[in-house]
Amino acid sequence: MRIAIVTDAWEPQVNGVVRTLQAVRCELERQGHHVLVISPERFYSLPCPTYPEIRLALARTAAVGALLEEFRPDAIHLATEGPVCVAARRWCLRRGFPFTTAYHTQFPDYVEARSGVPAEWVWRYIQWFHGPSQAILASTPSIRETLVEHGLTRVRHWGRGVDLANFHPGMEAHPAFAGLSHPIQLYVGRVAIEKNIEAFLNNTHPGTKVVVGDGPARASLEAKHPDALFLGARFGAELAQCYAGADVFVFPSKTDTFGLVMIEALACGTPVAAYPVTGPVDVLTPETGAMADDLDTAIAQALTRDRARCAAYGRSFTWEASARQFLSALVPFGTGEALAA
Repeated sequence: MRIAIVTDAWEPQVNGVVRTLQAVRCELERQGHHVLVISPERFYSLPCPTYPEIRLALARTAAVGALLEEFRPDAIHLATEGPVCVAARRWCLRRGFPFTTAYHTQFPDYVEARSGVPAEWVWRYIQWFHGPSQAILASTPSIRETLVEHGLTRVRHWGRGVDLANFHPGMEAHPAFAGLSHPIQLYVGRVAIEKNIEAFLNNTHPGTKVVVGDGPARASLEAKHPDALFLGARFGAELAQCYAGADVFVFPSKTDTFGLVMIEALACGTPVAAYPVTGPVDVLTPETGAMADDLDTAIAQALTRDRARCAAYGRSFTWEASARQFLSALVPFGTGEALAA
């Protein structure tokens, strides 16, 4: 198939949405499909207010449509709710072409956390954007229920995977972990207000707290918590070494739809501590992690989990299965002749 993926989240951004799209694209191309990614890098863009690392593209409908017409896809997927996808959405609706969408991020909660705008107000936009979609891809049952509660019923499951060649048990700990007091508690992800990292840094469980990642809140959190180790962004083997060297992975977010970093940690044999919210409740099992309203309690319980069982469970998440689910949800509209016409 010729598949067009339109997204407002792409390189050089580092987040779960980008990593998911990159991994699925690679898997689709490995299977012989042709994939076009239309992202902000193709257009002039401006920094997002309060989040300058994210660029908002000034994408005209005609410009996005021209890229689609040239590629002549069999199916179109809109991955995010930003301006590039809005332009593609408009182009598809004008021409009567079906498309699928995905709900990657608790966008209403993020907006409320960063701006104070009530989440329910933002849900009106989410309903407008996803309403015409032939299928809305969601990563967990909890997110499916949330979408259905807001009147968006055409939901299909789209799970996540792990790069098992990179994330696996038995790796050496990252050199930066040498000499740290145990248990080593690890956070990996964006260092931003909506990730609730302060809850992780404020927990009173003994040991060392390590933060891997970067973002707008890093400088203030690093100054406020001098006892924590901030390593910045790490990738590939270095990131896997961080997972492997930790005694527990702490996931403090209450706004994520899945939490890709959790299954990466598990694949390295590291148990997970989290709040009992969307994401963790869908991913973790009693044998691989612990959830509690008190993060100290969750950490203490997670530290008792067997690392071998964690690794075995983490290996059950594959990008091959994720790509298969993505493909099955697409709505092809021909072999290019429709666009030519």
